[in-house]
Amino acid sequence: MNLPNILTLSRILMIPVFVIIYYLPAEWSYLVSAGIFGLAAGTDWLDGYLARKLDQSTPFGAFLDPVADKLMVAVALTVLIESHASFILTIPATVIIGREIVISALREWMAEIGSRGSVAVSYIGKIKTTAQMVSIIMLLAFPPGVLWAHVGTVLLYVAAVLTFWSMILYLKAAWPDLFPEKEAG
Repeated sequence: MNLPNILTLSRILMIPVFVIIYYLPAEWSYLVSAGIFGLAAGTDWLDGYLARKLDQSTPFGAFLDPVADKLMVAVALTVLIESHASFILTIPATVIIGREIVISALREWMAEIGSRGSVAVSYIGKIKTTAQMVSIIMLLAFPPGVLWAHVGTVLLYVAAVLTFWSMILYLKAAWPDLFPEKEAG
C-alpha cells in the first residue's frame, strides 16, 4: 500500500460521506458535499501524479483508480438526477454513465485480446473529465433552480457531448479489432 493507492481508496470512502451530507437538512449541506466531491476529484489527479512522480504505479492502483472515478461520478450523477428530478439533467447523466459502461467493457475486452493500447486515454477524455467534474461540483453546490445550477447543467451537456465524442474515438480506434475483415482465399 502506497500513498497513491491510499488516495484512491480515500476517494471511494468519500462517496458515502458526500451523499450523506448532501441529504442533510441543513443550509450548508450542498456546499460541503460539493467540497467533498471536489476534494475527491482532486485526489484523482493527485494520485496519478504521485504514482508517476514517485514511481509508485501498481497493478492494484491501475485497477482501482478508474473504478473509483466511475463510482464517484455515477453516484454523484444518480444523486443529482434524483434531487433535481429533471429530464433535462437525466439526459446528459445517462449519456455519461452509459459511455463509462461501454468504454469499460471495451477496454476489458481489448486487454483480453492484447490490444489495450489502441483504446488508451485521449486528450479529449481529459477535457471531458474536467468539464464533468466542474459541472458536478456546481450541481452539488447549488440547489435546483439557482442560476449556478443552470450553469452546471449547461456544463454537464458540454461534458456529455465530449463524452459521446470520446466514445466515438475509442470505438473508431477499436473498430479493426471489433470487426476484422475476412481474408480472401
